[in-house]
Formats: sequence, structure tokens, C-alpha cells
Amino acid sequence: MKAKKLFSMILAGITAVGLLAGCGANVDTQDEGALDRAQTEDQGSSADDQSGAGDTADSASGSGNVLVVYYSATGNTEKVANSIADATGGDLFEVEPAEPYTDGDLDWTDDDSRVSREHEDESLRDVELVSTEVENWDSYDTVFIGYPIWWGIAAWPMDSFVEANDFTGKTVITFATSASSGMGDSSDLLAELAGTGDWYEGERFRSSVSDEDVVAWVESLEQN
Repeated sequence: MKAKKLFSMILAGITAVGLLAGCGANVDTQDEGALDRAQTEDQGSSADDQSGAGDTADSASGSGNVLVVYYSATGNTEKVANSIADATGGDLFEVEPAEPYTDGDLDWTDDDSRVSREHEDESLRDVELVSTEVENWDSYDTVFIGYPIWWGIAAWPMDSFVEANDFTGKTVITFATSASSGMGDSSDLLAELAGTGDWYEGERFRSSVSDEDVVAWVESLEQN
């Protein structure tokens, strides 16, 4: 279900969007190499399929009721998350594995790499996180959940965060980054894993999407 149908009522009072409407600087691109083909992170030239650093025990300071939670393997999802947080006046929370993924871990062409082994064996996907606790979690009405697409689903470090939190009474809007594939069933699978909250499929972005395009997407949620 698309986020546009409900989110307009929630973000109607947010005025921070206008502050960024004129920002057209491109999000930096990264050559994901092998991650591209495995859909383990994003790469490309524009937004597609239009339909925080630091201590993760604390969300970034802010006064709104919007939270942007993200996991980013190589930095691309983080950039989109920052744009969404700026556009909504929301806070940021970075999902960080206790054992960070190295470049070697993310090499899908190596059958013995960490990500390849986890892909083949679901029992290895229970990724321990630095923290799953968000300060003032109960104060947030709307939560954006962002992640790269790995083999057609949400990168599994996000599973650990979703399982650990109660989304009752919250509107949850997913967004993703990938080289070519859409969001697939990633949003539905996370919603099923959570078991609570009102979940809506949002947008899939490429790595070179501009801040302006991300802001335009946020604005479209208010207008529809």
C-alpha cells in the first residue's frame, strides 16, 4: 500500500520542506561494484519507481514527531535518510551492526564472504546491533524505515531492529536503495516481522538521486 494515501494528514503541519525545496545538490554516488548486481546497495542516476553517524543509542536532536531509521552498508541509504530527515524536520537513528560489514564481507562474488554465507543460511541473519533502543521512541507518530535491497529483500540488519521494537500506533513508511530492482516484498516482510503499526511502501532510490528529488517525494506524500 502506498504511503501517499495516509501520510498527507500526518505531515500537513511540517514546514521544514520549504527550507530545502531549492536544494538541488546531487547526492554523491559510489561505485558499488559487485554490490550492484546483488542489489546490496544503490547505484545509478535518478530516483526510480516513483509510485546517523554517531552513537546509535541516541536519536538526533529535533522537535518533530517524525523519526528516520536507516541501515546503510556503504553510505548511500544514509544520504537519502539525511535528506528525508532534513525535509521533515525529523530525527535520525542509524542501525549499526555490532560487527560492521567490511568491503570483503559485502563481496557477493565470494561464496565464502559474510553476506554470501548469510544469504545462503538464514540462521546467520540474526545480526546483533549496537543498539535497538531509540530515545523517546513513544513520542514518534511516523517512522521512516530505510535500507538497501539485498537479494530482493531488506538488508537483514534491519530485521533485528524491527523485531526489537513495538510499532503500535505508528505510521511506518519504508524506503530503499538498490541498483535496479524495486522494493519487492521487502516492506510487507518487515511489516509481518513487526506485527504492529500501519506500514506503507514508500520509494526506491538510486544512489545519485538529488536532495531535490528526495524532497519532492516527501512533498508528494503531503499532497496526495
